[in-house]
Amino acid sequence: AADRFAGRTFDFCMSNPPFGVDWRAAQSSVKGESARFPDGRFGHGLPRISDGQMLFLSHLAHKMRPRHEGGGRAGIVLNTAPLFAGHAGQGETEIRRWLLEADLVDAIVALPTHMFFNTALPTFVWILDNNKSELRRGKVQLIDGSDMYTRLVRSIGDKSREITQSHRDQILALYDGFTDGDHSRVFD
Repeated sequence: AADRFAGRTFDFCMSNPPFGVDWRAAQSSVKGESARFPDGRFGHGLPRISDGQMLFLSHLAHKMRPRHEGGGRAGIVLNTAPLFAGHAGQGETEIRRWLLEADLVDAIVALPTHMFFNTALPTFVWILDNNKSELRRGKVQLIDGSDMYTRLVRSIGDKSREITQSHRDQILALYDGFTDGDHSRVFD
């Protein structure tokens, strides 16, 4: 929970945090920081103790270079929990509310299942941007890349699929196109 880059922000941030990992060991320091800095990394809500993914998401959102300095972008790989966990007023929902109301979520890309060695769970890449282009401001793009994969000849643990360069090009074209279609939806 210690901020190893306190006071620093970055043009680009990336993270692939562990899914469903308990953050009880860091609870005291995270809650203390949340109380002391309501606009800080963890001041917008705390997720269930059983899954700390959204702590990583909140951390990255605060590590992007401020908009008045040119802005920053972040990419993070998460499972489904950060999309759906929590009820109204609970930590996960409050974090999502803050990210959306602050217009930080640029796009969420659904990846194929079986993409990672240690899990077959559905995964998503969240793209955050605090300096969106005029076209993208006030909007979130959802891209479905879940059927864009090639099967591996031989599985590696749970990993039995990969995204080829052709698939990456398709996903990038959907992102750049920023229109509604079979694999892309744009929402206010």
